[in-house]
Amino acid sequence: MKAKYIILSLIASLAFLVGCEKEEAHYLSEIQVSSSYVSVPLAGGSNSITLNAVSSWTITGMPDWLTVSPTSGSAGETTVSFSAPSSLDGRSAELQVACDGQVQNVNVIQGVSTISPATCAEVIAGPDSKTYLVTGTVTNIVNTTYGNWYLEDETGEIYIYGTLDSKGAEKNFLSWGLEVGDEVTVSGPKTTYNGTVELVNVTVEKINKSLIKVEETDPEDAVLPVEGGLFTVTLDNKGQGVYVEVPEDAQDWLSIASVAGNTVVFRAAKNELGDRGTTITFKTTDGSKEYSAQQFVSQLGAIVDCSVAEFLDAEVGDTQYRITGVIAKVANASYGNVYLRDWSGEVYVYGIGSKGDFEKLGLKAGDVVTLVGKRAEYKGTAQMSKGNCVYSISVTEVTISEFLAKEDDPDKYYMVTGTLKSIANATYGNLTLTDGTNDLYVYGCYPGWGATGDNRKNFLEKAGIVAGDKLTVIGPKTTYKGTPQVNNGIYFSHVSAN
Repeated sequence: MKAKYIILSLIASLAFLVGCEKEEAHYLSEIQVSSSYVSVPLAGGSNSITLNAVSSWTITGMPDWLTVSPTSGSAGETTVSFSAPSSLDGRSAELQVACDGQVQNVNVIQGVSTISPATCAEVIAGPDSKTYLVTGTVTNIVNTTYGNWYLEDETGEIYIYGTLDSKGAEKNFLSWGLEVGDEVTVSGPKTTYNGTVELVNVTVEKINKSLIKVEETDPEDAVLPVEGGLFTVTLDNKGQGVYVEVPEDAQDWLSIASVAGNTVVFRAAKNELGDRGTTITFKTTDGSKEYSAQQFVSQLGAIVDCSVAEFLDAEVGDTQYRITGVIAKVANASYGNVYLRDWSGEVYVYGIGSKGDFEKLGLKAGDVVTLVGKRAEYKGTAQMSKGNCVYSISVTEVTISEFLAKEDDPDKYYMVTGTLKSIANATYGNLTLTDGTNDLYVYGCYPGWGATGDNRKNFLEKAGIVAGDKLTVIGPKTTYKGTPQVNNGIYFSHVSAN
């Protein structure tokens, strides 16, 4: 650690010198800066460089603690100022100056960037850009290429976004042989991304291998059937004894059946709900320190049929829900991101199938689809994540005259738009649409797909739809006493005449 401190101090000292003594303008012909290193006093202050560009330029990559002025300009010579308030700890940033497709880096250092030993809680509460030294246990490995994983100590948990190998290179995480349960000491700069505290591209300082790990499971994929059954975990345990923790919220369906040496057998109850899962923790000790390993087990479940409103009220989790509605809007056809609406409400669907599946299925706005997926959430907004389309009805958009020419077929659905001419029954929404030449009777205008009973009643009044409005409905063509009609019309949209 002392060696690392000395090296960082030397860099900071050199940066201070080059910040005070003008170095030869360099690197690119499109952009020339009087210094590629800028130092700012730890007590706060500013420094500046001269920038020469052949055309317009911009500076990006500024952290919150650094003020740069100006951040853009035109061709010619410009003095650029770098300012920062006082700081208790040293910090640094690498900025990019772009001009004519070329990029020049400028490094800004304030004080001496030292590594501070800290707990997870101290990292979470501390400032971004500061480098921390943290020791904790690996709880979950998310990406084995870049080395994205979670580190936890007794004070909290932080996310590690990128792990360098022993030579400082990226994309070689597996060279460390890290496993869930290992105790690791890492150092790296803190950042906060969408509310998640991260240490980025960390350096591994020390690894203390766990004395306990999961050797095998039965079933091997750790997925239990709907009807329940036994789940066996065999441990490689070099510690003293085994302690098993089943999370409290899973104890109503998963229990310990037996413990024999390093083999633990669990019993899962029959699943009457949707998919569910939990993470079991196994602990041991060497007499002074505790070690742990974890194993995730899931159980298939029944699919819960529900309305959109019921789906929105459900909790985020692994339960599978089946909802049916009309595609009200397509946000991204390539990924199948859509808004799905039934009589009770509207929900955002983040992806129907995999990329390209939505287009392969020929789906579009107005079509009726049945989706199965999990209740998810993004920035506090409910959504269905990766919905699987299990059924769909293609809806054809037609004019009133085209609709009148169609043959009766209760299984073919059309979308038709016209001006609301008159209302025959306000309770159920029996009405007449017109295009100015042709009239079309709509036998029921209901608030959305799936409405039954009282939920069908008085929709026009609730939606503020009156004569003169332009109204779009969906439904099949039937004929009653010689009069063609839209049978049990589903509301899609309307435009007020006013």
